[in-house]
Amino acid sequence: MIYENILHFSGSLSKNSALMGLDLGSKTIGVAISDGLRAVATPLKTIKRTKFSEEVKILFHLIAEREISGIILGLPKNMDGSEGPRCQSTRAFARNIIRFKDFPIAFWDERLSTVAAEKALLEADINRKRRSVVIDHVAASYILQGALDRISHDKTV
Repeated sequence: MIYENILHFSGSLSKNSALMGLDLGSKTIGVAISDGLRAVATPLKTIKRTKFSEEVKILFHLIAEREISGIILGLPKNMDGSEGPRCQSTRAFARNIIRFKDFPIAFWDERLSTVAAEKALLEADINRKRRSVVIDHVAASYILQGALDRISHDKTV
């Protein structure tokens, strides 16, 4: 099921299970995962975009292997908050996953996640070549961490 509201999404998940964050690009998919307590997001890998069926096969292998209970998809809104073609593509990706297998999916505004990831990698003095290899899954971890922080904040209020 696809959730527009992150809190409705979190309410549908089993307790103490990890989440997966995805940063969809035209050439790659950045993947991050959380711990079972949903406190910390960790960059995992970058998947090269090929055919959708191959991408989903890899994702669902990771989901089974890591006991993931839901997916947070970065929604690339424009800076003014509007949605353009990249958001439509991300929403289509989510609908296609659901056709493959019904699985909880929520969207998270990813504005500036790649900028934040790039800044963190620069501060860590990672060279340009290495940054280009890891930027997508580091951006996915920023997306996932933002969603985890929001979910965690709701539980403490």
